[in-house]
Amino acid sequence: MHTQLILEDTTPFFTNDIIVFGLLMGLLALIFYTSSRKGGFWEKFYKIVPALLLAYVLPAVLASTHIIATDWISIEDGKEVAHTSQLYYIASRVLLPASLILMTLSIDLKAVINLGPKALIMFFTGTLGIVIGGPVALLIVGSISPDTVAGTGHDALWRGLSTLAGSWIGGGANQAAMLEIFEYNIKKYGATVLVDIFVANLWMATLLFGIARSKKIDKWLDADTSSIEALKEKVTAFAKKVERMPTLTDYMVLLGVVFLAVALSFWGAGHISHLLKEYIPAVADKKSFVSSFGSEFFWLISLSTIFGIAFSFTKIKNYEGVGASKLGSVFIYILVATIGMKMDLFEILKNPGLIFIGIIWMTIHAILLIGVAKLIKAPYFFLAVGSQANVGGAASAPVVASAFHPSLASVGVMLAVVGYVVGTIAALGCAFLMEWVSKFLGVG
Repeated sequence: MHTQLILEDTTPFFTNDIIVFGLLMGLLALIFYTSSRKGGFWEKFYKIVPALLLAYVLPAVLASTHIIATDWISIEDGKEVAHTSQLYYIASRVLLPASLILMTLSIDLKAVINLGPKALIMFFTGTLGIVIGGPVALLIVGSISPDTVAGTGHDALWRGLSTLAGSWIGGGANQAAMLEIFEYNIKKYGATVLVDIFVANLWMATLLFGIARSKKIDKWLDADTSSIEALKEKVTAFAKKVERMPTLTDYMVLLGVVFLAVALSFWGAGHISHLLKEYIPAVADKKSFVSSFGSEFFWLISLSTIFGIAFSFTKIKNYEGVGASKLGSVFIYILVATIGMKMDLFEILKNPGLIFIGIIWMTIHAILLIGVAKLIKAPYFFLAVGSQANVGGAASAPVVASAFHPSLASVGVMLAVVGYVVGTIAALGCAFLMEWVSKFLGVG
């Protein structure tokens, strides 16, 4: 008797990226229109739910109901064929670096430096929260449900969770490094990726939700926000000083310079990555703790930020007067919508045990951040951005930072770059602790 293989077709209702992009832009238009309404239901609604959070959640709802999707499988001639939307790739590789340049070209670098050491303290607190959160979460769930964390050899769950540690400290490059180092069963890897997407995006949504209440949170933390406010005021004052009615020429020159810089950054990132891998064997070795320096995305973000900062020392910074940071915010919102596409709200029902590990893990990360922020009187801005620079990396740290103010996006980028550097080393420490916990539980 032969067992018939059941093929699963997960094709969403809309598969064309042009149509999906139109839907996302329509949602953003609806959000901005309703959030601009004064008085009545909408004003009360947006006092509770930030517009940026809604721009993230609504695409997730469409993805969860299979109207749109980032990845899907179709059945063609009796075979499964994998498909991937290119919207997130374009948003993260083109619009994100463009937005970073647009938001940093008028930056006051001295004022950013004057933010002080609390930003770094909160970042490394977030890193420590991930390092200790993994083994503690594994210990808790393993003590309650040993079957959830069972596995030996290459199937050992701690090996799969090591990829989460890499992702939540540095990003995709560090995640890939952990997969190579600990050689987790690739057939089971998809489950940990789902935990990564669900829990990390849920945490980002929580951070965005808190931004609307940042003043109350700062009051509870007894935080000194003077340096942040000073930076905001400097950028705002400069924008008013150079403000003028934009012309078509202004926009063409501004966008031409920005996207040329993006192109050069993309070109440079590819060459730097290639040269480092060719001449420094440790960078080419995916098991090396410096392998993240071989990531083209790392160099794309770094070079784009360098271009933006370099422009701030030239007359190009005067283009803030025609709305450079506003255009950057447009690109950020599009990026947020494409990130939302990656989240399936129903995934929690498919593997509750693994999701539970992820939620406990992130809760420990959050508790440690809140405790240290209270201790050193750090503003919620440093807590949120320090956390997201770990958990979300360069793709989403500037999103959270710019939600406070466009001038602060560069702070998120700079911290995310630190995450790339320390990610693999810290994730290795977390992985070894989880291996020890697994042996203690007798399941690894």
